[in-house]
Amino acid sequence: MRTTSLRVKNLNSNYSIIIGENILNQIPVRIKKICPGAKKIALIIDKNVPKKYISKLKIILKKYDVYPFEYSVNEKFKSISNVNNLVEKCLQYNFSRNDILISFGGGILGDLSAFAASIIKRGINFINIPTTLLAMVDSSIGGKTGVNSKLGKNMIGTFYQPKLVLSDVELLKSLPQRELICGYAEILKHSLIVKNSFFNWLRKNSDKILVYKDSNFLKEAIIKSCRTKIYFVNKDVNEKNIRMILNFGHTFAHAIELQNNYSKKINHGEAVIMGMMMATKLSCLKKICSKNTLGQLENIYQSNNLKHDIKKKFNPNQYDKIVDHMVNDKKNNDNKINLILLKKIGQTTLPNTYKISPLEIKKVFKKII
Repeated sequence: MRTTSLRVKNLNSNYSIIIGENILNQIPVRIKKICPGAKKIALIIDKNVPKKYISKLKIILKKYDVYPFEYSVNEKFKSISNVNNLVEKCLQYNFSRNDILISFGGGILGDLSAFAASIIKRGINFINIPTTLLAMVDSSIGGKTGVNSKLGKNMIGTFYQPKLVLSDVELLKSLPQRELICGYAEILKHSLIVKNSFFNWLRKNSDKILVYKDSNFLKEAIIKSCRTKIYFVNKDVNEKNIRMILNFGHTFAHAIELQNNYSKKINHGEAVIMGMMMATKLSCLKKICSKNTLGQLENIYQSNNLKHDIKKKFNPNQYDKIVDHMVNDKKNNDNKINLILLKKIGQTTLPNTYKISPLEIKKVFKKII
C-alpha cells in the first residue's frame, strides 16, 4: 500500500499526517527531522493496544531514552487529576522543551496527552500515533486538546498542534466492531458537511469498511475525512466560526454522553450517530432540509445497522436533562443552544444562524428521537 502524506498548514501550524500500512518504522527518521534535539520520549500507551504493537514501537525508539506510561483508558480517564499526574512524572524525569511526548492509543488518550504536552514547561513536542479509526479521522487532527469537567465534555483544554500524526492502518485490524462503528460515525459526519462525492462513495463502500475491514478502503476513508477536517481547521484554527460545522450532531452527542455519565453503555461514536439523526430530524421539522435528505440519512443508517434509538437508552424523564446539558456546549455564547443543522447532503447551516431555546428543544424532543 502506498503511503499518503497530507499537510496541515496555517498561521498556527505546519505538520504532516502520514497514512499507510505498516509504517511505524518510519517514526525514528521523522523524529530526527522534526525534533533533532530530542533525547527523551514519554510514550503514553493505551493498554488496549495489542502487546505486539507496543513492543514493536519500543524497539523502534530504542535510540532514545524512552519512559513508557501505560493506562487503562475510558472516557472517565479524561480528568484534570490524570493530566496533573502525567505532567508531574515528566517533570520528575526533567523533560526539556526539545523532548517529545508520544500518544499511542485512541482519541481519549490523545486528547489528554496533547493537553499535558501543551502545559509541560509551556509546551514540549507532541506526536500522535492514533490506534483507532475514530482518532485517525477526527481527534488526532486540528490541535484540540482537553479533558472533561463535571459540567461537560472537553470543557478544560487548549489548542496545541502536534509535530506529526502517523496513522497506520495495520493497527485497525485488531479493532473490535463497536470501535470501528465509532470511527465510522465521524467519517459519515464528514461526508454530510461538505459538497463533494464523499457521501455517495461512502454509501457504496460502507460494507468494505465495516464488514470486510478492507485496508485500501479504510485508508481512502481516512484520507477523505482528514482532508475534510484539514479544510475547516486551516480556515478557522481556534474554532471561532466555520470550524464549528465539524460539530454537526455533537451538541446532542456530548449531552447524551454526559447524561450517560460517560459509561461504556454509549461510546462517543454511538452518541454522534444519535446526535446526527436528531439534528437532521430537527432540520426537517424546521423545514431547513427536505424529507428526501432525511430519508437518505435514514437509508445509510438502516443499511449499516447504525443504532440511534434513544428510547432504548434513556427514560423519558431524562430527556429534559439531556437538553439542560446542551446549554453548557462550548459553541454557545448566550442562553440559547447554538446548533449546526443540515440543509442537504453536503451542506449545513453556518454557525450562529440557528440558536434555539432549551424550552423549544424540550417541546420537540420526542419528535426528533
